[in-house]
Amino acid sequence: MSRRHLPTLTAMQCFEASVRHMSFTRAADELNLTQSAVSKQVAQLESTLEHPLFRRVRKRLQVTPEGALYLTEVRKILAQVEMSTRYMQSYGGQSEVLNVTTLPTFGARWLIPRLNGFRFRHPRTYLNITNRSEPFDLEEERVDVAFFFGHGAWPRAECIRLFDEERVPVCAPSALPPGGISEPLALTRLVLLQNATRPEAWHDWFAAQGCYTEHSYHGPRFDTFDMALRAARAGCGVALVPRFLAEEELAAGQLSVPWSFGLTSREAYYLAYPEHKAEVGKVKGFTDWILEHLERPAVSG
Repeated sequence: MSRRHLPTLTAMQCFEASVRHMSFTRAADELNLTQSAVSKQVAQLESTLEHPLFRRVRKRLQVTPEGALYLTEVRKILAQVEMSTRYMQSYGGQSEVLNVTTLPTFGARWLIPRLNGFRFRHPRTYLNITNRSEPFDLEEERVDVAFFFGHGAWPRAECIRLFDEERVPVCAPSALPPGGISEPLALTRLVLLQNATRPEAWHDWFAAQGCYTEHSYHGPRFDTFDMALRAARAGCGVALVPRFLAEEELAAGQLSVPWSFGLTSREAYYLAYPEHKAEVGKVKGFTDWILEHLERPAVSG
């Protein structure tokens, strides 16, 4: 369907209001239109979709199955338009939105605690932070800054290395036998919690110590490190996670490291931004802030 044949927002509003009121007249009153204008908009929408949206039974409206299906999508669209409009209206005329993507657990546990104070230094830059785990095109997605884990390469982007990753096993202190464990393979007597984004993690950790076990890939699988950490805290087993992501629980005694060997990954954490945005004020300001706070402890609040 070409853009010129796409339905208008007015047509969608007329349809949605008509469904809520089950009346073109009441929908027209709500939208400050005439009854004939609402009826015409709905008729044009039906013509564009090539499906009836209403049945007229004894001068009363009934929504067709096609109409009910379309209503769900229309409400999503209208809600998104309203949210986006209010989002932009909340900013001053000179404000800029900085679109940032981050890995879920990295964002929640490392990035966000280091943002405290950013808004005071850059009061006209508003952060829009979303989680992204899969590769994507920075330009197509209109992303200004992306945090990622990898080898430091991103098409048409500048990449800044932040720090390495050391993976260590963690579990609830109560999950350990009295006296702890005496060798790494003893962890297989606990449940090995798996992470979906690092399926080889346990195998590599054991192999780096000259160990092999058929249990490396066995155990509940979690989508994020945060989920694996929470499962470990609950006593569900032992998780292999980046040490920096577990610092809070380790310091509080909620988790412990049952075997001290840490495996440093060949990959690292990076910050990336499109090449042509290197001197864009909002990007440079945010990048400078992150680098300035890289070695500082996180501040809550």
